[in-house]
Amino acid sequence: METEPTSPRKVFLYIAMSLDGFIADIEGNIDFLSSVEESGQDYGYSSFIESVDTVIMGRKTYDKVLTFGVGFPHSGKEAYIITHSSRPAVGSIQFYTGNLKQLIEELKISPGKNIFVDGGTEIINGLLAENLIDEMIISIIPVLLGDGVRLFNAMESSIPLKLIHTSSFPKGLVQLHYCKI
Repeated sequence: METEPTSPRKVFLYIAMSLDGFIADIEGNIDFLSSVEESGQDYGYSSFIESVDTVIMGRKTYDKVLTFGVGFPHSGKEAYIITHSSRPAVGSIQFYTGNLKQLIEELKISPGKNIFVDGGTEIINGLLAENLIDEMIISIIPVLLGDGVRLFNAMESSIPLKLIHTSSFPKGLVQLHYCKI
């Protein structure tokens, strides 16, 4: 009996930024995100998070998430915290010090659901430079921060994208879903 080939897993960036392109203010705070909070509205996050079983996150983002006091939000998923310092695994959380491109390439061909890149900018821009992000869902928050942690850094070459879907919401959030061409 022949089995159908499975398609490779996709790498997704799902993130929010200010209208002027910052994911945090100059002090690293993300308080501006609360301006679009609305009871019962998660902007598709619950549905998205069900489509992934693996999370990639930089160590600085991991440390920031832990300061929120609610524990690690992806505890039910396989997580790779990208770091320069070795640490023992904590449950399903692995502290990865190897080659990020190699990790992503191995994950993409292994069985499973999609892969979620949950920050930070060093990881995101490194993956973009290697053409390893397949789709991006970016929520634009209606605020201008003026300065802060920029989502996208300067790139050596352009990355053509195709718009898949747009959504707008009453609180002013606009969500853009792109795939690479």
